[in-house]
Amino acid sequence: MNVSTKVSRDHLKRTAYLYVRQSSMRQVLENTESTKRQYALRGRARALGWTDDHIVVIDSDQGASGAAASWREGFQRLVGEVGTGKAGIVMGLEVSRLARNNADWHRLLEICALTGTLILDEEGVYDPANFNDRLLLGLKGTMSEAELHVLKARLRGGITAKARRGEFRCPLPVGLVYDPAGEVALDPDTQVQETIRHFFDTFARVGSCHRTVRVFRESGILFPNRLRVRGAPSKLLFRPLTTSAAGRVLHNPRYAGAYAYGRRRYRRNAEGKKIVTELEQEDWTSCIPDAHPGYISWERYEENLRILAKNSVGYDATRRPPREGSALLQGLAVCGHCGQRMKARYYDRRGGTEVWYVCWRAAADRAEPSCQSVAGVPIDQVIGKLVGEVVTPAAIEIAVEVRRQLESRLAEADRIRSMSVRRAEHQVELARRRFMMVDPDNRLVADSLEADWNDKLRTLAAAREEYERSRAAEHRGLDERSLARLDTLASDFQALWRDPATPARERKRMLAHIIEDVTLTKLPARGITKIQVRFKGGRTATLEASNPLSSADQVRTPAEVVRAIDELMDEHIYKEIAEILNQRGLRPGGCARSDRPDRPFDSKAVRYVVNAYKLRPRFDRLRDRGLLTTKEMTARLGITACTLRRWVGHGLVTRHAYNGHRYLYEDPGDHPPSKHSSRWDTLVDRSARKLAKELQSERRSPVRGRGAV
Repeated sequence: MNVSTKVSRDHLKRTAYLYVRQSSMRQVLENTESTKRQYALRGRARALGWTDDHIVVIDSDQGASGAAASWREGFQRLVGEVGTGKAGIVMGLEVSRLARNNADWHRLLEICALTGTLILDEEGVYDPANFNDRLLLGLKGTMSEAELHVLKARLRGGITAKARRGEFRCPLPVGLVYDPAGEVALDPDTQVQETIRHFFDTFARVGSCHRTVRVFRESGILFPNRLRVRGAPSKLLFRPLTTSAAGRVLHNPRYAGAYAYGRRRYRRNAEGKKIVTELEQEDWTSCIPDAHPGYISWERYEENLRILAKNSVGYDATRRPPREGSALLQGLAVCGHCGQRMKARYYDRRGGTEVWYVCWRAAADRAEPSCQSVAGVPIDQVIGKLVGEVVTPAAIEIAVEVRRQLESRLAEADRIRSMSVRRAEHQVELARRRFMMVDPDNRLVADSLEADWNDKLRTLAAAREEYERSRAAEHRGLDERSLARLDTLASDFQALWRDPATPARERKRMLAHIIEDVTLTKLPARGITKIQVRFKGGRTATLEASNPLSSADQVRTPAEVVRAIDELMDEHIYKEIAEILNQRGLRPGGCARSDRPDRPFDSKAVRYVVNAYKLRPRFDRLRDRGLLTTKEMTARLGITACTLRRWVGHGLVTRHAYNGHRYLYEDPGDHPPSKHSSRWDTLVDRSARKLAKELQSERRSPVRGRGAV
């Protein structure tokens, strides 16, 4: 079909779009001829009838690969213009400039066919609505995609072949450099080497990536980093160590002296985002151990990876480093009912933190009730006593080893920090030499070198100040007094174990070395927990620990106290009962949880127990014995209440208190006392004679005091 017959007036009314693209910025800068040829297609558009104001150039995708359209904004704009019917023709130097992906290419062809848009390349004009033209364009798109595959395979094949021989040069991590011969060697900077070695030693000691970062921060040690800028030599910087940087160092096999290539696989998703997949070691393109010098051995590298893998799963004292929690059996406790590992849980109660060992598998996996939950404090106390008895013979040797390790760690950290000071001193000396060698007449250069010298001096002063501060802080943490105290406690392991200054993490670490596991079986009927300890080597021990009282039991009055109050209610009132209970050493309920654990009984406490446990009141007990009330007694004797009180005072009537100052009276029986009875006369005469004697004795006694003769 003739070109002139393909271009219609309708096409000329619409806009002509010229798409310009180069695959990389290097091609944009170096392959300028290809860019000129693409821009020259505007002349082809003018020759076909389009004016300059109807020709739009889209060149925003310069330096972008054509393997996909998701990250090419210019191509997406072009497809949008074609889809809305604004484009009359789409121009590109060749199919590969528009797309190297069949999906993107055929989608563009489909939209151009629907909107009647033409496609132009260096060889001609095509109508996607025409079968023959579309078939040819589809074939060109397939060849363009195949060409990209061939180019990639050719480049990747050469890289892979060199990588399998260990000859492909990759960027090296900090601490490793290429020597003049092109071989991998350790960084000649002594501070870099010592810092990296100290990093691996610290990780081997603490067994945790996060803990290693904390040790570096507390010691004031900075970690080296390489700042790489394209087209410029890398710059060495010392920065605070981070967890991500520590993880990268531990996972990098180059530090073990191994050449490794292809540890990750890169791909792009539908949105154009790069997806990185970590591959297993057997899937790496190349892995050659002992290919160059390293900081650790290959065995040590694999052991570090195993430690990191264990740290990423649930806690197990046999597999993970201990944490700072106070639960001694964290990771060692085993449920005596189901055999699963028990988890340590911490709860903030009663102004403190309580530890509980909980069997959580049934609840987490099957939504069933937990097998058991055991209070941790009694268990830890029993285990601590057992460990103190078992490990005492080795206490001195352990303490000496701990002191030796502490001193060596401090010396290593101090040596690494001193390197920063020596580096600053070297920089000051270089700045001083440059300043001394400058021509005095060249004031501009001299002023610049002098300013640089002053900056280096300030840096040196700051480094020395930081060094002295860190050194003083460490010596405060482990002075001679602390070392002497460590030697003193070395002979008594139990005292060291119970010392509040000993971190729980260290106790658990010691415990994990001597105990395999501890099986806990709670026996609520007996109020105890059965503890079965299995030591390393097969030795076992069976112990028991009392279960703590529940919150209700802690405030509940003991049963023996309730029985004693019930018995005393027959003969005593509240105040008397409280005095008797205090003499017996009994205490009311709730003393264990109060601020006064020795709080004695009083009338209110006795009354509360009587009401709470619904004991029979003393009033009912006395009434059952036939005692009469005041109204009943006065009616029986025919006297007033005042006379009744006088009779009680003279012993004619017997009364019993039942509620403070309230009384019940004993029934006088068949012969009640009266005013005309001989007994009453005898009591009255006796009272009169007693009163007369008292008056006579007062007259005979001499008068004492002021005015006495």
